[in-house]
Amino acid sequence: MMWIQIIGHLLAGCIGLSLGLLGGGGSVLALPILVYVMGISPKTAIAMTLVIVGTVSLIGTIPHWRKGNVNLKKALIFGSATMLGAFCGAKIAHLPFITETLQLSLFGVMMLVAAILMIRKGSLSSPEKKEDTELYPPPICQYCWLWLITEGLAIGILTGLVGVGGGFAIVPALVLLGNTPMKEAIGTSLLIITLNSLAGFLGYLGTVPLNWGLMASFTVVAAFGTFFGAYLSQYIEGKQLQKGFGYFLIAVATFILVQQP
Repeated sequence: MMWIQIIGHLLAGCIGLSLGLLGGGGSVLALPILVYVMGISPKTAIAMTLVIVGTVSLIGTIPHWRKGNVNLKKALIFGSATMLGAFCGAKIAHLPFITETLQLSLFGVMMLVAAILMIRKGSLSSPEKKEDTELYPPPICQYCWLWLITEGLAIGILTGLVGVGGGFAIVPALVLLGNTPMKEAIGTSLLIITLNSLAGFLGYLGTVPLNWGLMASFTVVAAFGTFFGAYLSQYIEGKQLQKGFGYFLIAVATFILVQQP
């Protein structure tokens, strides 16, 4: 129905708006919107979510790239592991015992984790602060590449399985294990999420039916929402909204988990 299409695309705009305002978290809304509003089957919705998340993350990388806050070396090292994991995760999703119910339940749990971290981040941030450099402790070691690659594989597998970008885990990994400054970690994580999403989508391509038109329109609307959110961020302190958005994510995650048989 037309009104469902309108509501769905308005919500897609909210995905981008939250990303532009808060710098993260909004992409986890793509899957529940596609499944519970647009009526897309979960496996197809996960594949479509990967395209939406990947494209919006790529757009978000551009301003960070211009400011010199993207570390290509670390993106390629960490990203190669996450891409392998994402592709494998997408293939694992086709195994008989990986049901859509299991995928949605796992997604709900990941959404809860992301929400809790967002609430914690909002609690540690004050309105005067622009960067949350105190969110994570000092780096554990100078270059823990083995741990970085291992975590990259795990994050990638989750990306392929449930369609989450994994930024809530990638940023602290880059800071703690890659000795990466916070600004650089945020910009680099967006490029890594783009690579993850591409690899995960390739793992689903040809195995699930895709609504290319809906995927394209959602991506365009979310992208415009991101630009609008970035514009509003000049006037609205996103950190003040972070805790509230985190609690909203908890409510959505709870709804998803309750819906599973």
